[in-house]
Amino acid sequence: MILPERFGDFRLIHTRFSRWSRSGVWERVFHALAEDADNEYAMIDATILRPHQHSAGAAYSSAEQENIGRSKGGLSTKIHGVVDALGNPTRFF
Repeated sequence: MILPERFGDFRLIHTRFSRWSRSGVWERVFHALAEDADNEYAMIDATILRPHQHSAGAAYSSAEQENIGRSKGGLSTKIHGVVDALGNPTRFF
């Protein structure tokens, strides 16, 4: 993983990001941002991540827990968002 040195060891960053994801921190951040949207700027982004070939068979995890699903191109991670009429994010899943 490529991460600027100023952020520290990528393993620690990944651990913290994963912990925050499991505890719902990111969901609360998105809800707070959606409630206080001022439409000063907007960004649109789309990403499809392809997991490593062995990730679907890991004994400690399941595809459902990791949000890995099947698309026309094979296994991938998809994040979907819901927006209001002004394009403000209201929910991610």
